[in-house]
Order: sequence, then structure tokens, then C-alpha cells
Amino acid sequence: MRAHVITFGCQMNEYDTLTIQSELVAGGHELVDAPQDANLILLNTCAVRGKPIEKVVSLLGDLRKERRAGRDVSVALMGCLAQLDEGKAIAEKFEVDALVGPGAITDVLEAIEAIEEARFAGERAAFESLRFREDLVDHHTPPHEGALTGFLTIMRGCDHHCTYCIVPTTRGPEVSRPLEAIVREAEAMARAGVQEVYLLGQNVNSYGLGDASLPSFAELLRTVARVGIPRVKFTTSHPMNFTSDVIDAIAEEEAVCNYIHLPVQSGSDRVLRRMAREYGRERYLDIVREIRAKVPDVVLSTDIIVGFPGETEEDFSETLSLFDEVAFEHAYTFIYSARPGTPSHRHFDDMPKRIKTDRLARLIELQKAHSLRANGALVGRELRVLVKEAARDGDFVMGHSDQQHTVLVPKDQVRRLGLHSVRVDQATPHTLYGSVVGADVGAVPLRLAS
Repeated sequence: MRAHVITFGCQMNEYDTLTIQSELVAGGHELVDAPQDANLILLNTCAVRGKPIEKVVSLLGDLRKERRAGRDVSVALMGCLAQLDEGKAIAEKFEVDALVGPGAITDVLEAIEAIEEARFAGERAAFESLRFREDLVDHHTPPHEGALTGFLTIMRGCDHHCTYCIVPTTRGPEVSRPLEAIVREAEAMARAGVQEVYLLGQNVNSYGLGDASLPSFAELLRTVARVGIPRVKFTTSHPMNFTSDVIDAIAEEEAVCNYIHLPVQSGSDRVLRRMAREYGRERYLDIVREIRAKVPDVVLSTDIIVGFPGETEEDFSETLSLFDEVAFEHAYTFIYSARPGTPSHRHFDDMPKRIKTDRLARLIELQKAHSLRANGALVGRELRVLVKEAARDGDFVMGHSDQQHTVLVPKDQVRRLGLHSVRVDQATPHTLYGSVVGADVGAVPLRLAS
């Protein structure tokens, strides 16, 4: 079949999409770049918040219209949404042919076989695979050809049960991949010219917990840092498992970037307890103090949910004060989105949208002020930037620094994609503008499109 995969959500979904595409090619199917050229469209979905689900529903509605108008195309709903009763209802409503959960993505060929048999019979397939395959943790996903950035899942699932989060339901309990499988995949990336790898997991720093045959996350981090990939990053971390040995590994391993994404979600102890986050404000701040003491020039980013059920103005003020105390350089801020099947949806009453929207706007303004101050301090400094692609403004190309700053440089200064030394000339809250000083030996011979 001529297949096209559309990905929604997080970097783990992007990694899963590479696995799906690898399975499709291995099964003799053709990957096409444009959805209109496909006779099979696979949606790899997210269910963490309501907005991605709305996008999926809209797309499925359009595809149903096209099919009823005579287009010969089959549809598979994959990923986290497929694992939920909500996803099953959506699949039935929009006449989806196959439902494949995130723990069964390597069953995609079996799904296509069922789809092809149904097409031959002039029927709609009703394939469903929602199991959590144990052998998925051993699966080796080949690096994407020509990619400078690679994603490497080191574990699946989550054993924490935050009251707002649907992930334990969609992705199951924590399962760590064998060290040998991770190293083998990282070495393949290094040979393929990958310049930056992200170690992925719902909670990467709980890797290996409870399994004496596996190293700790800190030991894994050191091992991957010595494979030969110039930049190593990881996401996401849970403060409960962010231990001193992890901080030491970041400080001591040259390849591990001084960038840490450490979701706090709220600055209020009362709200954190209602979220079942398993740590308090002071514990989180203790971790931050240790990080800043050991890791020079560290950049910290976070996730914050505003308007969690029961959040008072005083609770929100504590979030603002924590933001000021930590001085996050980056933040991913969200309005609380009630997800069916979570404890907070079952037991707590949602807040009025206008209150949530107002608080989000205030938090964003605070975040902009901190980001502008931090970025402004970088003007005149040199950063190592992985230049990866053309920017929306055609006169620039875009990349990211070791510390995850978005950096734009003039297109006429770059002859090759890859790692470059860039002097920062100008700063905005979200973007740095700079001039290329030189290219690292790691820059790869990929000509930019003219």
C-alpha cells in the first residue's frame, strides 16, 4: 500500500512514527510524502490534552467525507488515543479500519493485512490491537536517513499516577529497555552522522529502577555520552527521581548538554498534593539549587499547568513566586484540560475557563520577561548551534544551541548543515539571532536548498 503517517503529540510519538515507518518499509509498503497520494493514512495520536484530539477528530471527519465521495483510502488510528474508550468511540464514528495502541505499534503489518483482505472483499476492516507487547522494548528503530537529530526511547510507560495524567492508561506500566539495545541503537545513530540524540521516556530518570540487571539512569547517560554523538539530551524527568548522580553525570560528561527539562506543574504544595506529584515545593527547589551549584550555565525549562481544579489565587501566586525564584529560561505552559478516565476528571470540578485563561496570560507574560532577560545576557557570547533547517523567514536558517535556545543565522553564512559556532547578536524572548563564527568538524555535507 502507499502509506502516509501523520504524527501528533510528543517526541515519543515521533520516535514511534519512525518505528511504524520502518515496519511499513520492511513489509514492502511504500511511504509517500503527501497524504493525497496515499491509499492508507495512519494517524499516530496523542491523548494528553484535548486540543490534539480535536485535531484528530477534524482530520477524521475530512477523511470520512472524502471516502464517502469515492476516494479509495483506508485509515488506521494509532497511538495513545487508540488505547482509550474515547478513541474506540471516535474510530467507530468515523469508520476507521484499524485501531492500534502505542504498545502494539509493531502490529501495524498485521493491521494492514486485515485492511487489504477487507478491501478485496469490498468491506471495511475492523482490526484492533491494544496489547502492550513485551518485545517492543527490544525493537531497534533504524536512524532516519540524513537526520541530524535522533530520538531514542529508553523506556516505555509510567508508574507515577498524577491525577491529571492519562499516560499510565495509554502507555502502561514502566518497562526499561535493555542497555545493549539502547547502545546498539545509539551506535547506529553515530555511524549515520546523527549530531544530537534525545533519550526519551515518560520518566527517563527512573530507568532501571527495581531491575538489578540494568544500570541506573546516570550510568546509562554516561554510557551513551561516550558513544560518539556530540550532543546528548533527555526528556522528560520527574523530580521524585532526579538524583544527585544524574546531576553529576550532566556536570562531568562533555557530550551531555547543560539543559534540563524538569516539570514542576505548580508552585503550590496544596495543588501538588491534589495532583499527586509526590514532592513539594521545597524539595523541587532543593534539586534546582543542587543543579545550579554543579552545572555551570545550565538552562532550566519546565511544564506548568494553570487552573488545576481547586487552584486558588493564592495557589497561583505561589506558582508565580516559584517561577521568579527559579528563573526558568523556557516554560511550556498549559491550561488544565480535563481528560476522561483520570482521577481529577472523576473527582474534581473544573474551573471557569475565563479564570484559567487569565492566569495563563499572566504566567506567559512572566515567562517572557525571564526569557528576555536570560537571552539578553547571551548577546556577544558564542554558542554551539546545530543548524538543521530553513527558517520561516527565507533569509535565515534555524537551529538550537546546546542549551535548547532557538537560534537563527543568515542563510548566506551557512554552506553546510550541522554544528556551528555562532556569536549572538540580538535576542528576543523566544529567539536568538546570530552570526556564524565557524563550523565544527561535525558539520555534515548537506547543501541547503537554494
